[in-house]
Amino acid sequence: MSAKSILVIHGPNLNMLGTREPAHYGTLTLLDINTALTQMAKQDGHMLEAFQSNAEAEIVTKIQSLMVNRVDALIINPAAFTHTSVAIRDAISAVNIPFIEVHLSNVYAREQFRHHSFFSDIAIGVISGLGAEGYFAAYRYITKP
Repeated sequence: MSAKSILVIHGPNLNMLGTREPAHYGTLTLLDINTALTQMAKQDGHMLEAFQSNAEAEIVTKIQSLMVNRVDALIINPAAFTHTSVAIRDAISAVNIPFIEVHLSNVYAREQFRHHSFFSDIAIGVISGLGAEGYFAAYRYITKP
């Protein structure tokens, strides 16, 4: 199996995982999730970078950088930007890299405004409601032989 390069993007407020609404988002911290993903990638011979920002422009710029610094796949939890960001959607479309959309909580079991995603229709898959396991499932799918 050839080595893959994967970028994981975490959107706003995910830096507060572990303390923010653990009933919805679980008790693992962002560092816990990133460490587990990095260890999985290292063990499997893949390269993985994790990036988090609360700023839409920083996420757009990071995605645009993939025009030069290509990766094989993207795992993104756009968080609150899921429901608002045409800019992030357009950036992902522009770089034309396959991606999986991940949400820790089941967005469809929450408020109505969380039910719409600007990303789901262009993603290769969407994982919602599995907590941190959603990231790991996305990684396993992307890296399957």
